[in-house]
Amino acid sequence: MDSVEEWVMKVKAGEIDEYVHIVKTYQEPIYRYCSRLLGSKHEAEDAVQDILVKAYEKIELYKPTVNFSSWLYKIAYHHCLNLIRKRGNQHKFKWWFKQDTIAESAEQTLTNTLFGEPLASALASLSAEERSLLVLRVFEEKSFAEIGEILGKGAEAAKKKYGRVKLKLKKLMEDREVNETCVNPDKLLKM
Repeated sequence: MDSVEEWVMKVKAGEIDEYVHIVKTYQEPIYRYCSRLLGSKHEAEDAVQDILVKAYEKIELYKPTVNFSSWLYKIAYHHCLNLIRKRGNQHKFKWWFKQDTIAESAEQTLTNTLFGEPLASALASLSAEERSLLVLRVFEEKSFAEIGEILGKGAEAAKKKYGRVKLKLKKLMEDREVNETCVNPDKLLKM
């Protein structure tokens, strides 16, 4: 059985049928990554297709000095960031015309159920880069060297940023728990 690097070299040499092996290998992990980063199953499904097409189109630019997985995740990271930026601009534009609340996606509801409101709210408060860092380390189990390659940082910088993000997440959760107890009318009346 060929390795991913061998499949990549074959595709670069013109054996385009070999790309199917790359797709089969990375479609599910990239989907999980995009789903967690974007918070939307539908957006993640579309993103995976776009990312795999983009990777195929740019495969000539891949240099085996880095891990192919890291190269592909870097494409996914930048693609998701662009989608998040577009989504933010669209929400700002919609807000000017309509100020109704937006219903939670199924993924947001699941996150709230599985992780509890303080964690879900804290995760939603993180920047896309911070969420990506957590997803890559916790869910995708990437090394700091790989994360550094994906985010365009050194391994030590990624490790330090991860430590800061963990502390920020903890503080956000603590703040939300304190705010929830302060807002509860029953608790206010007992004070």
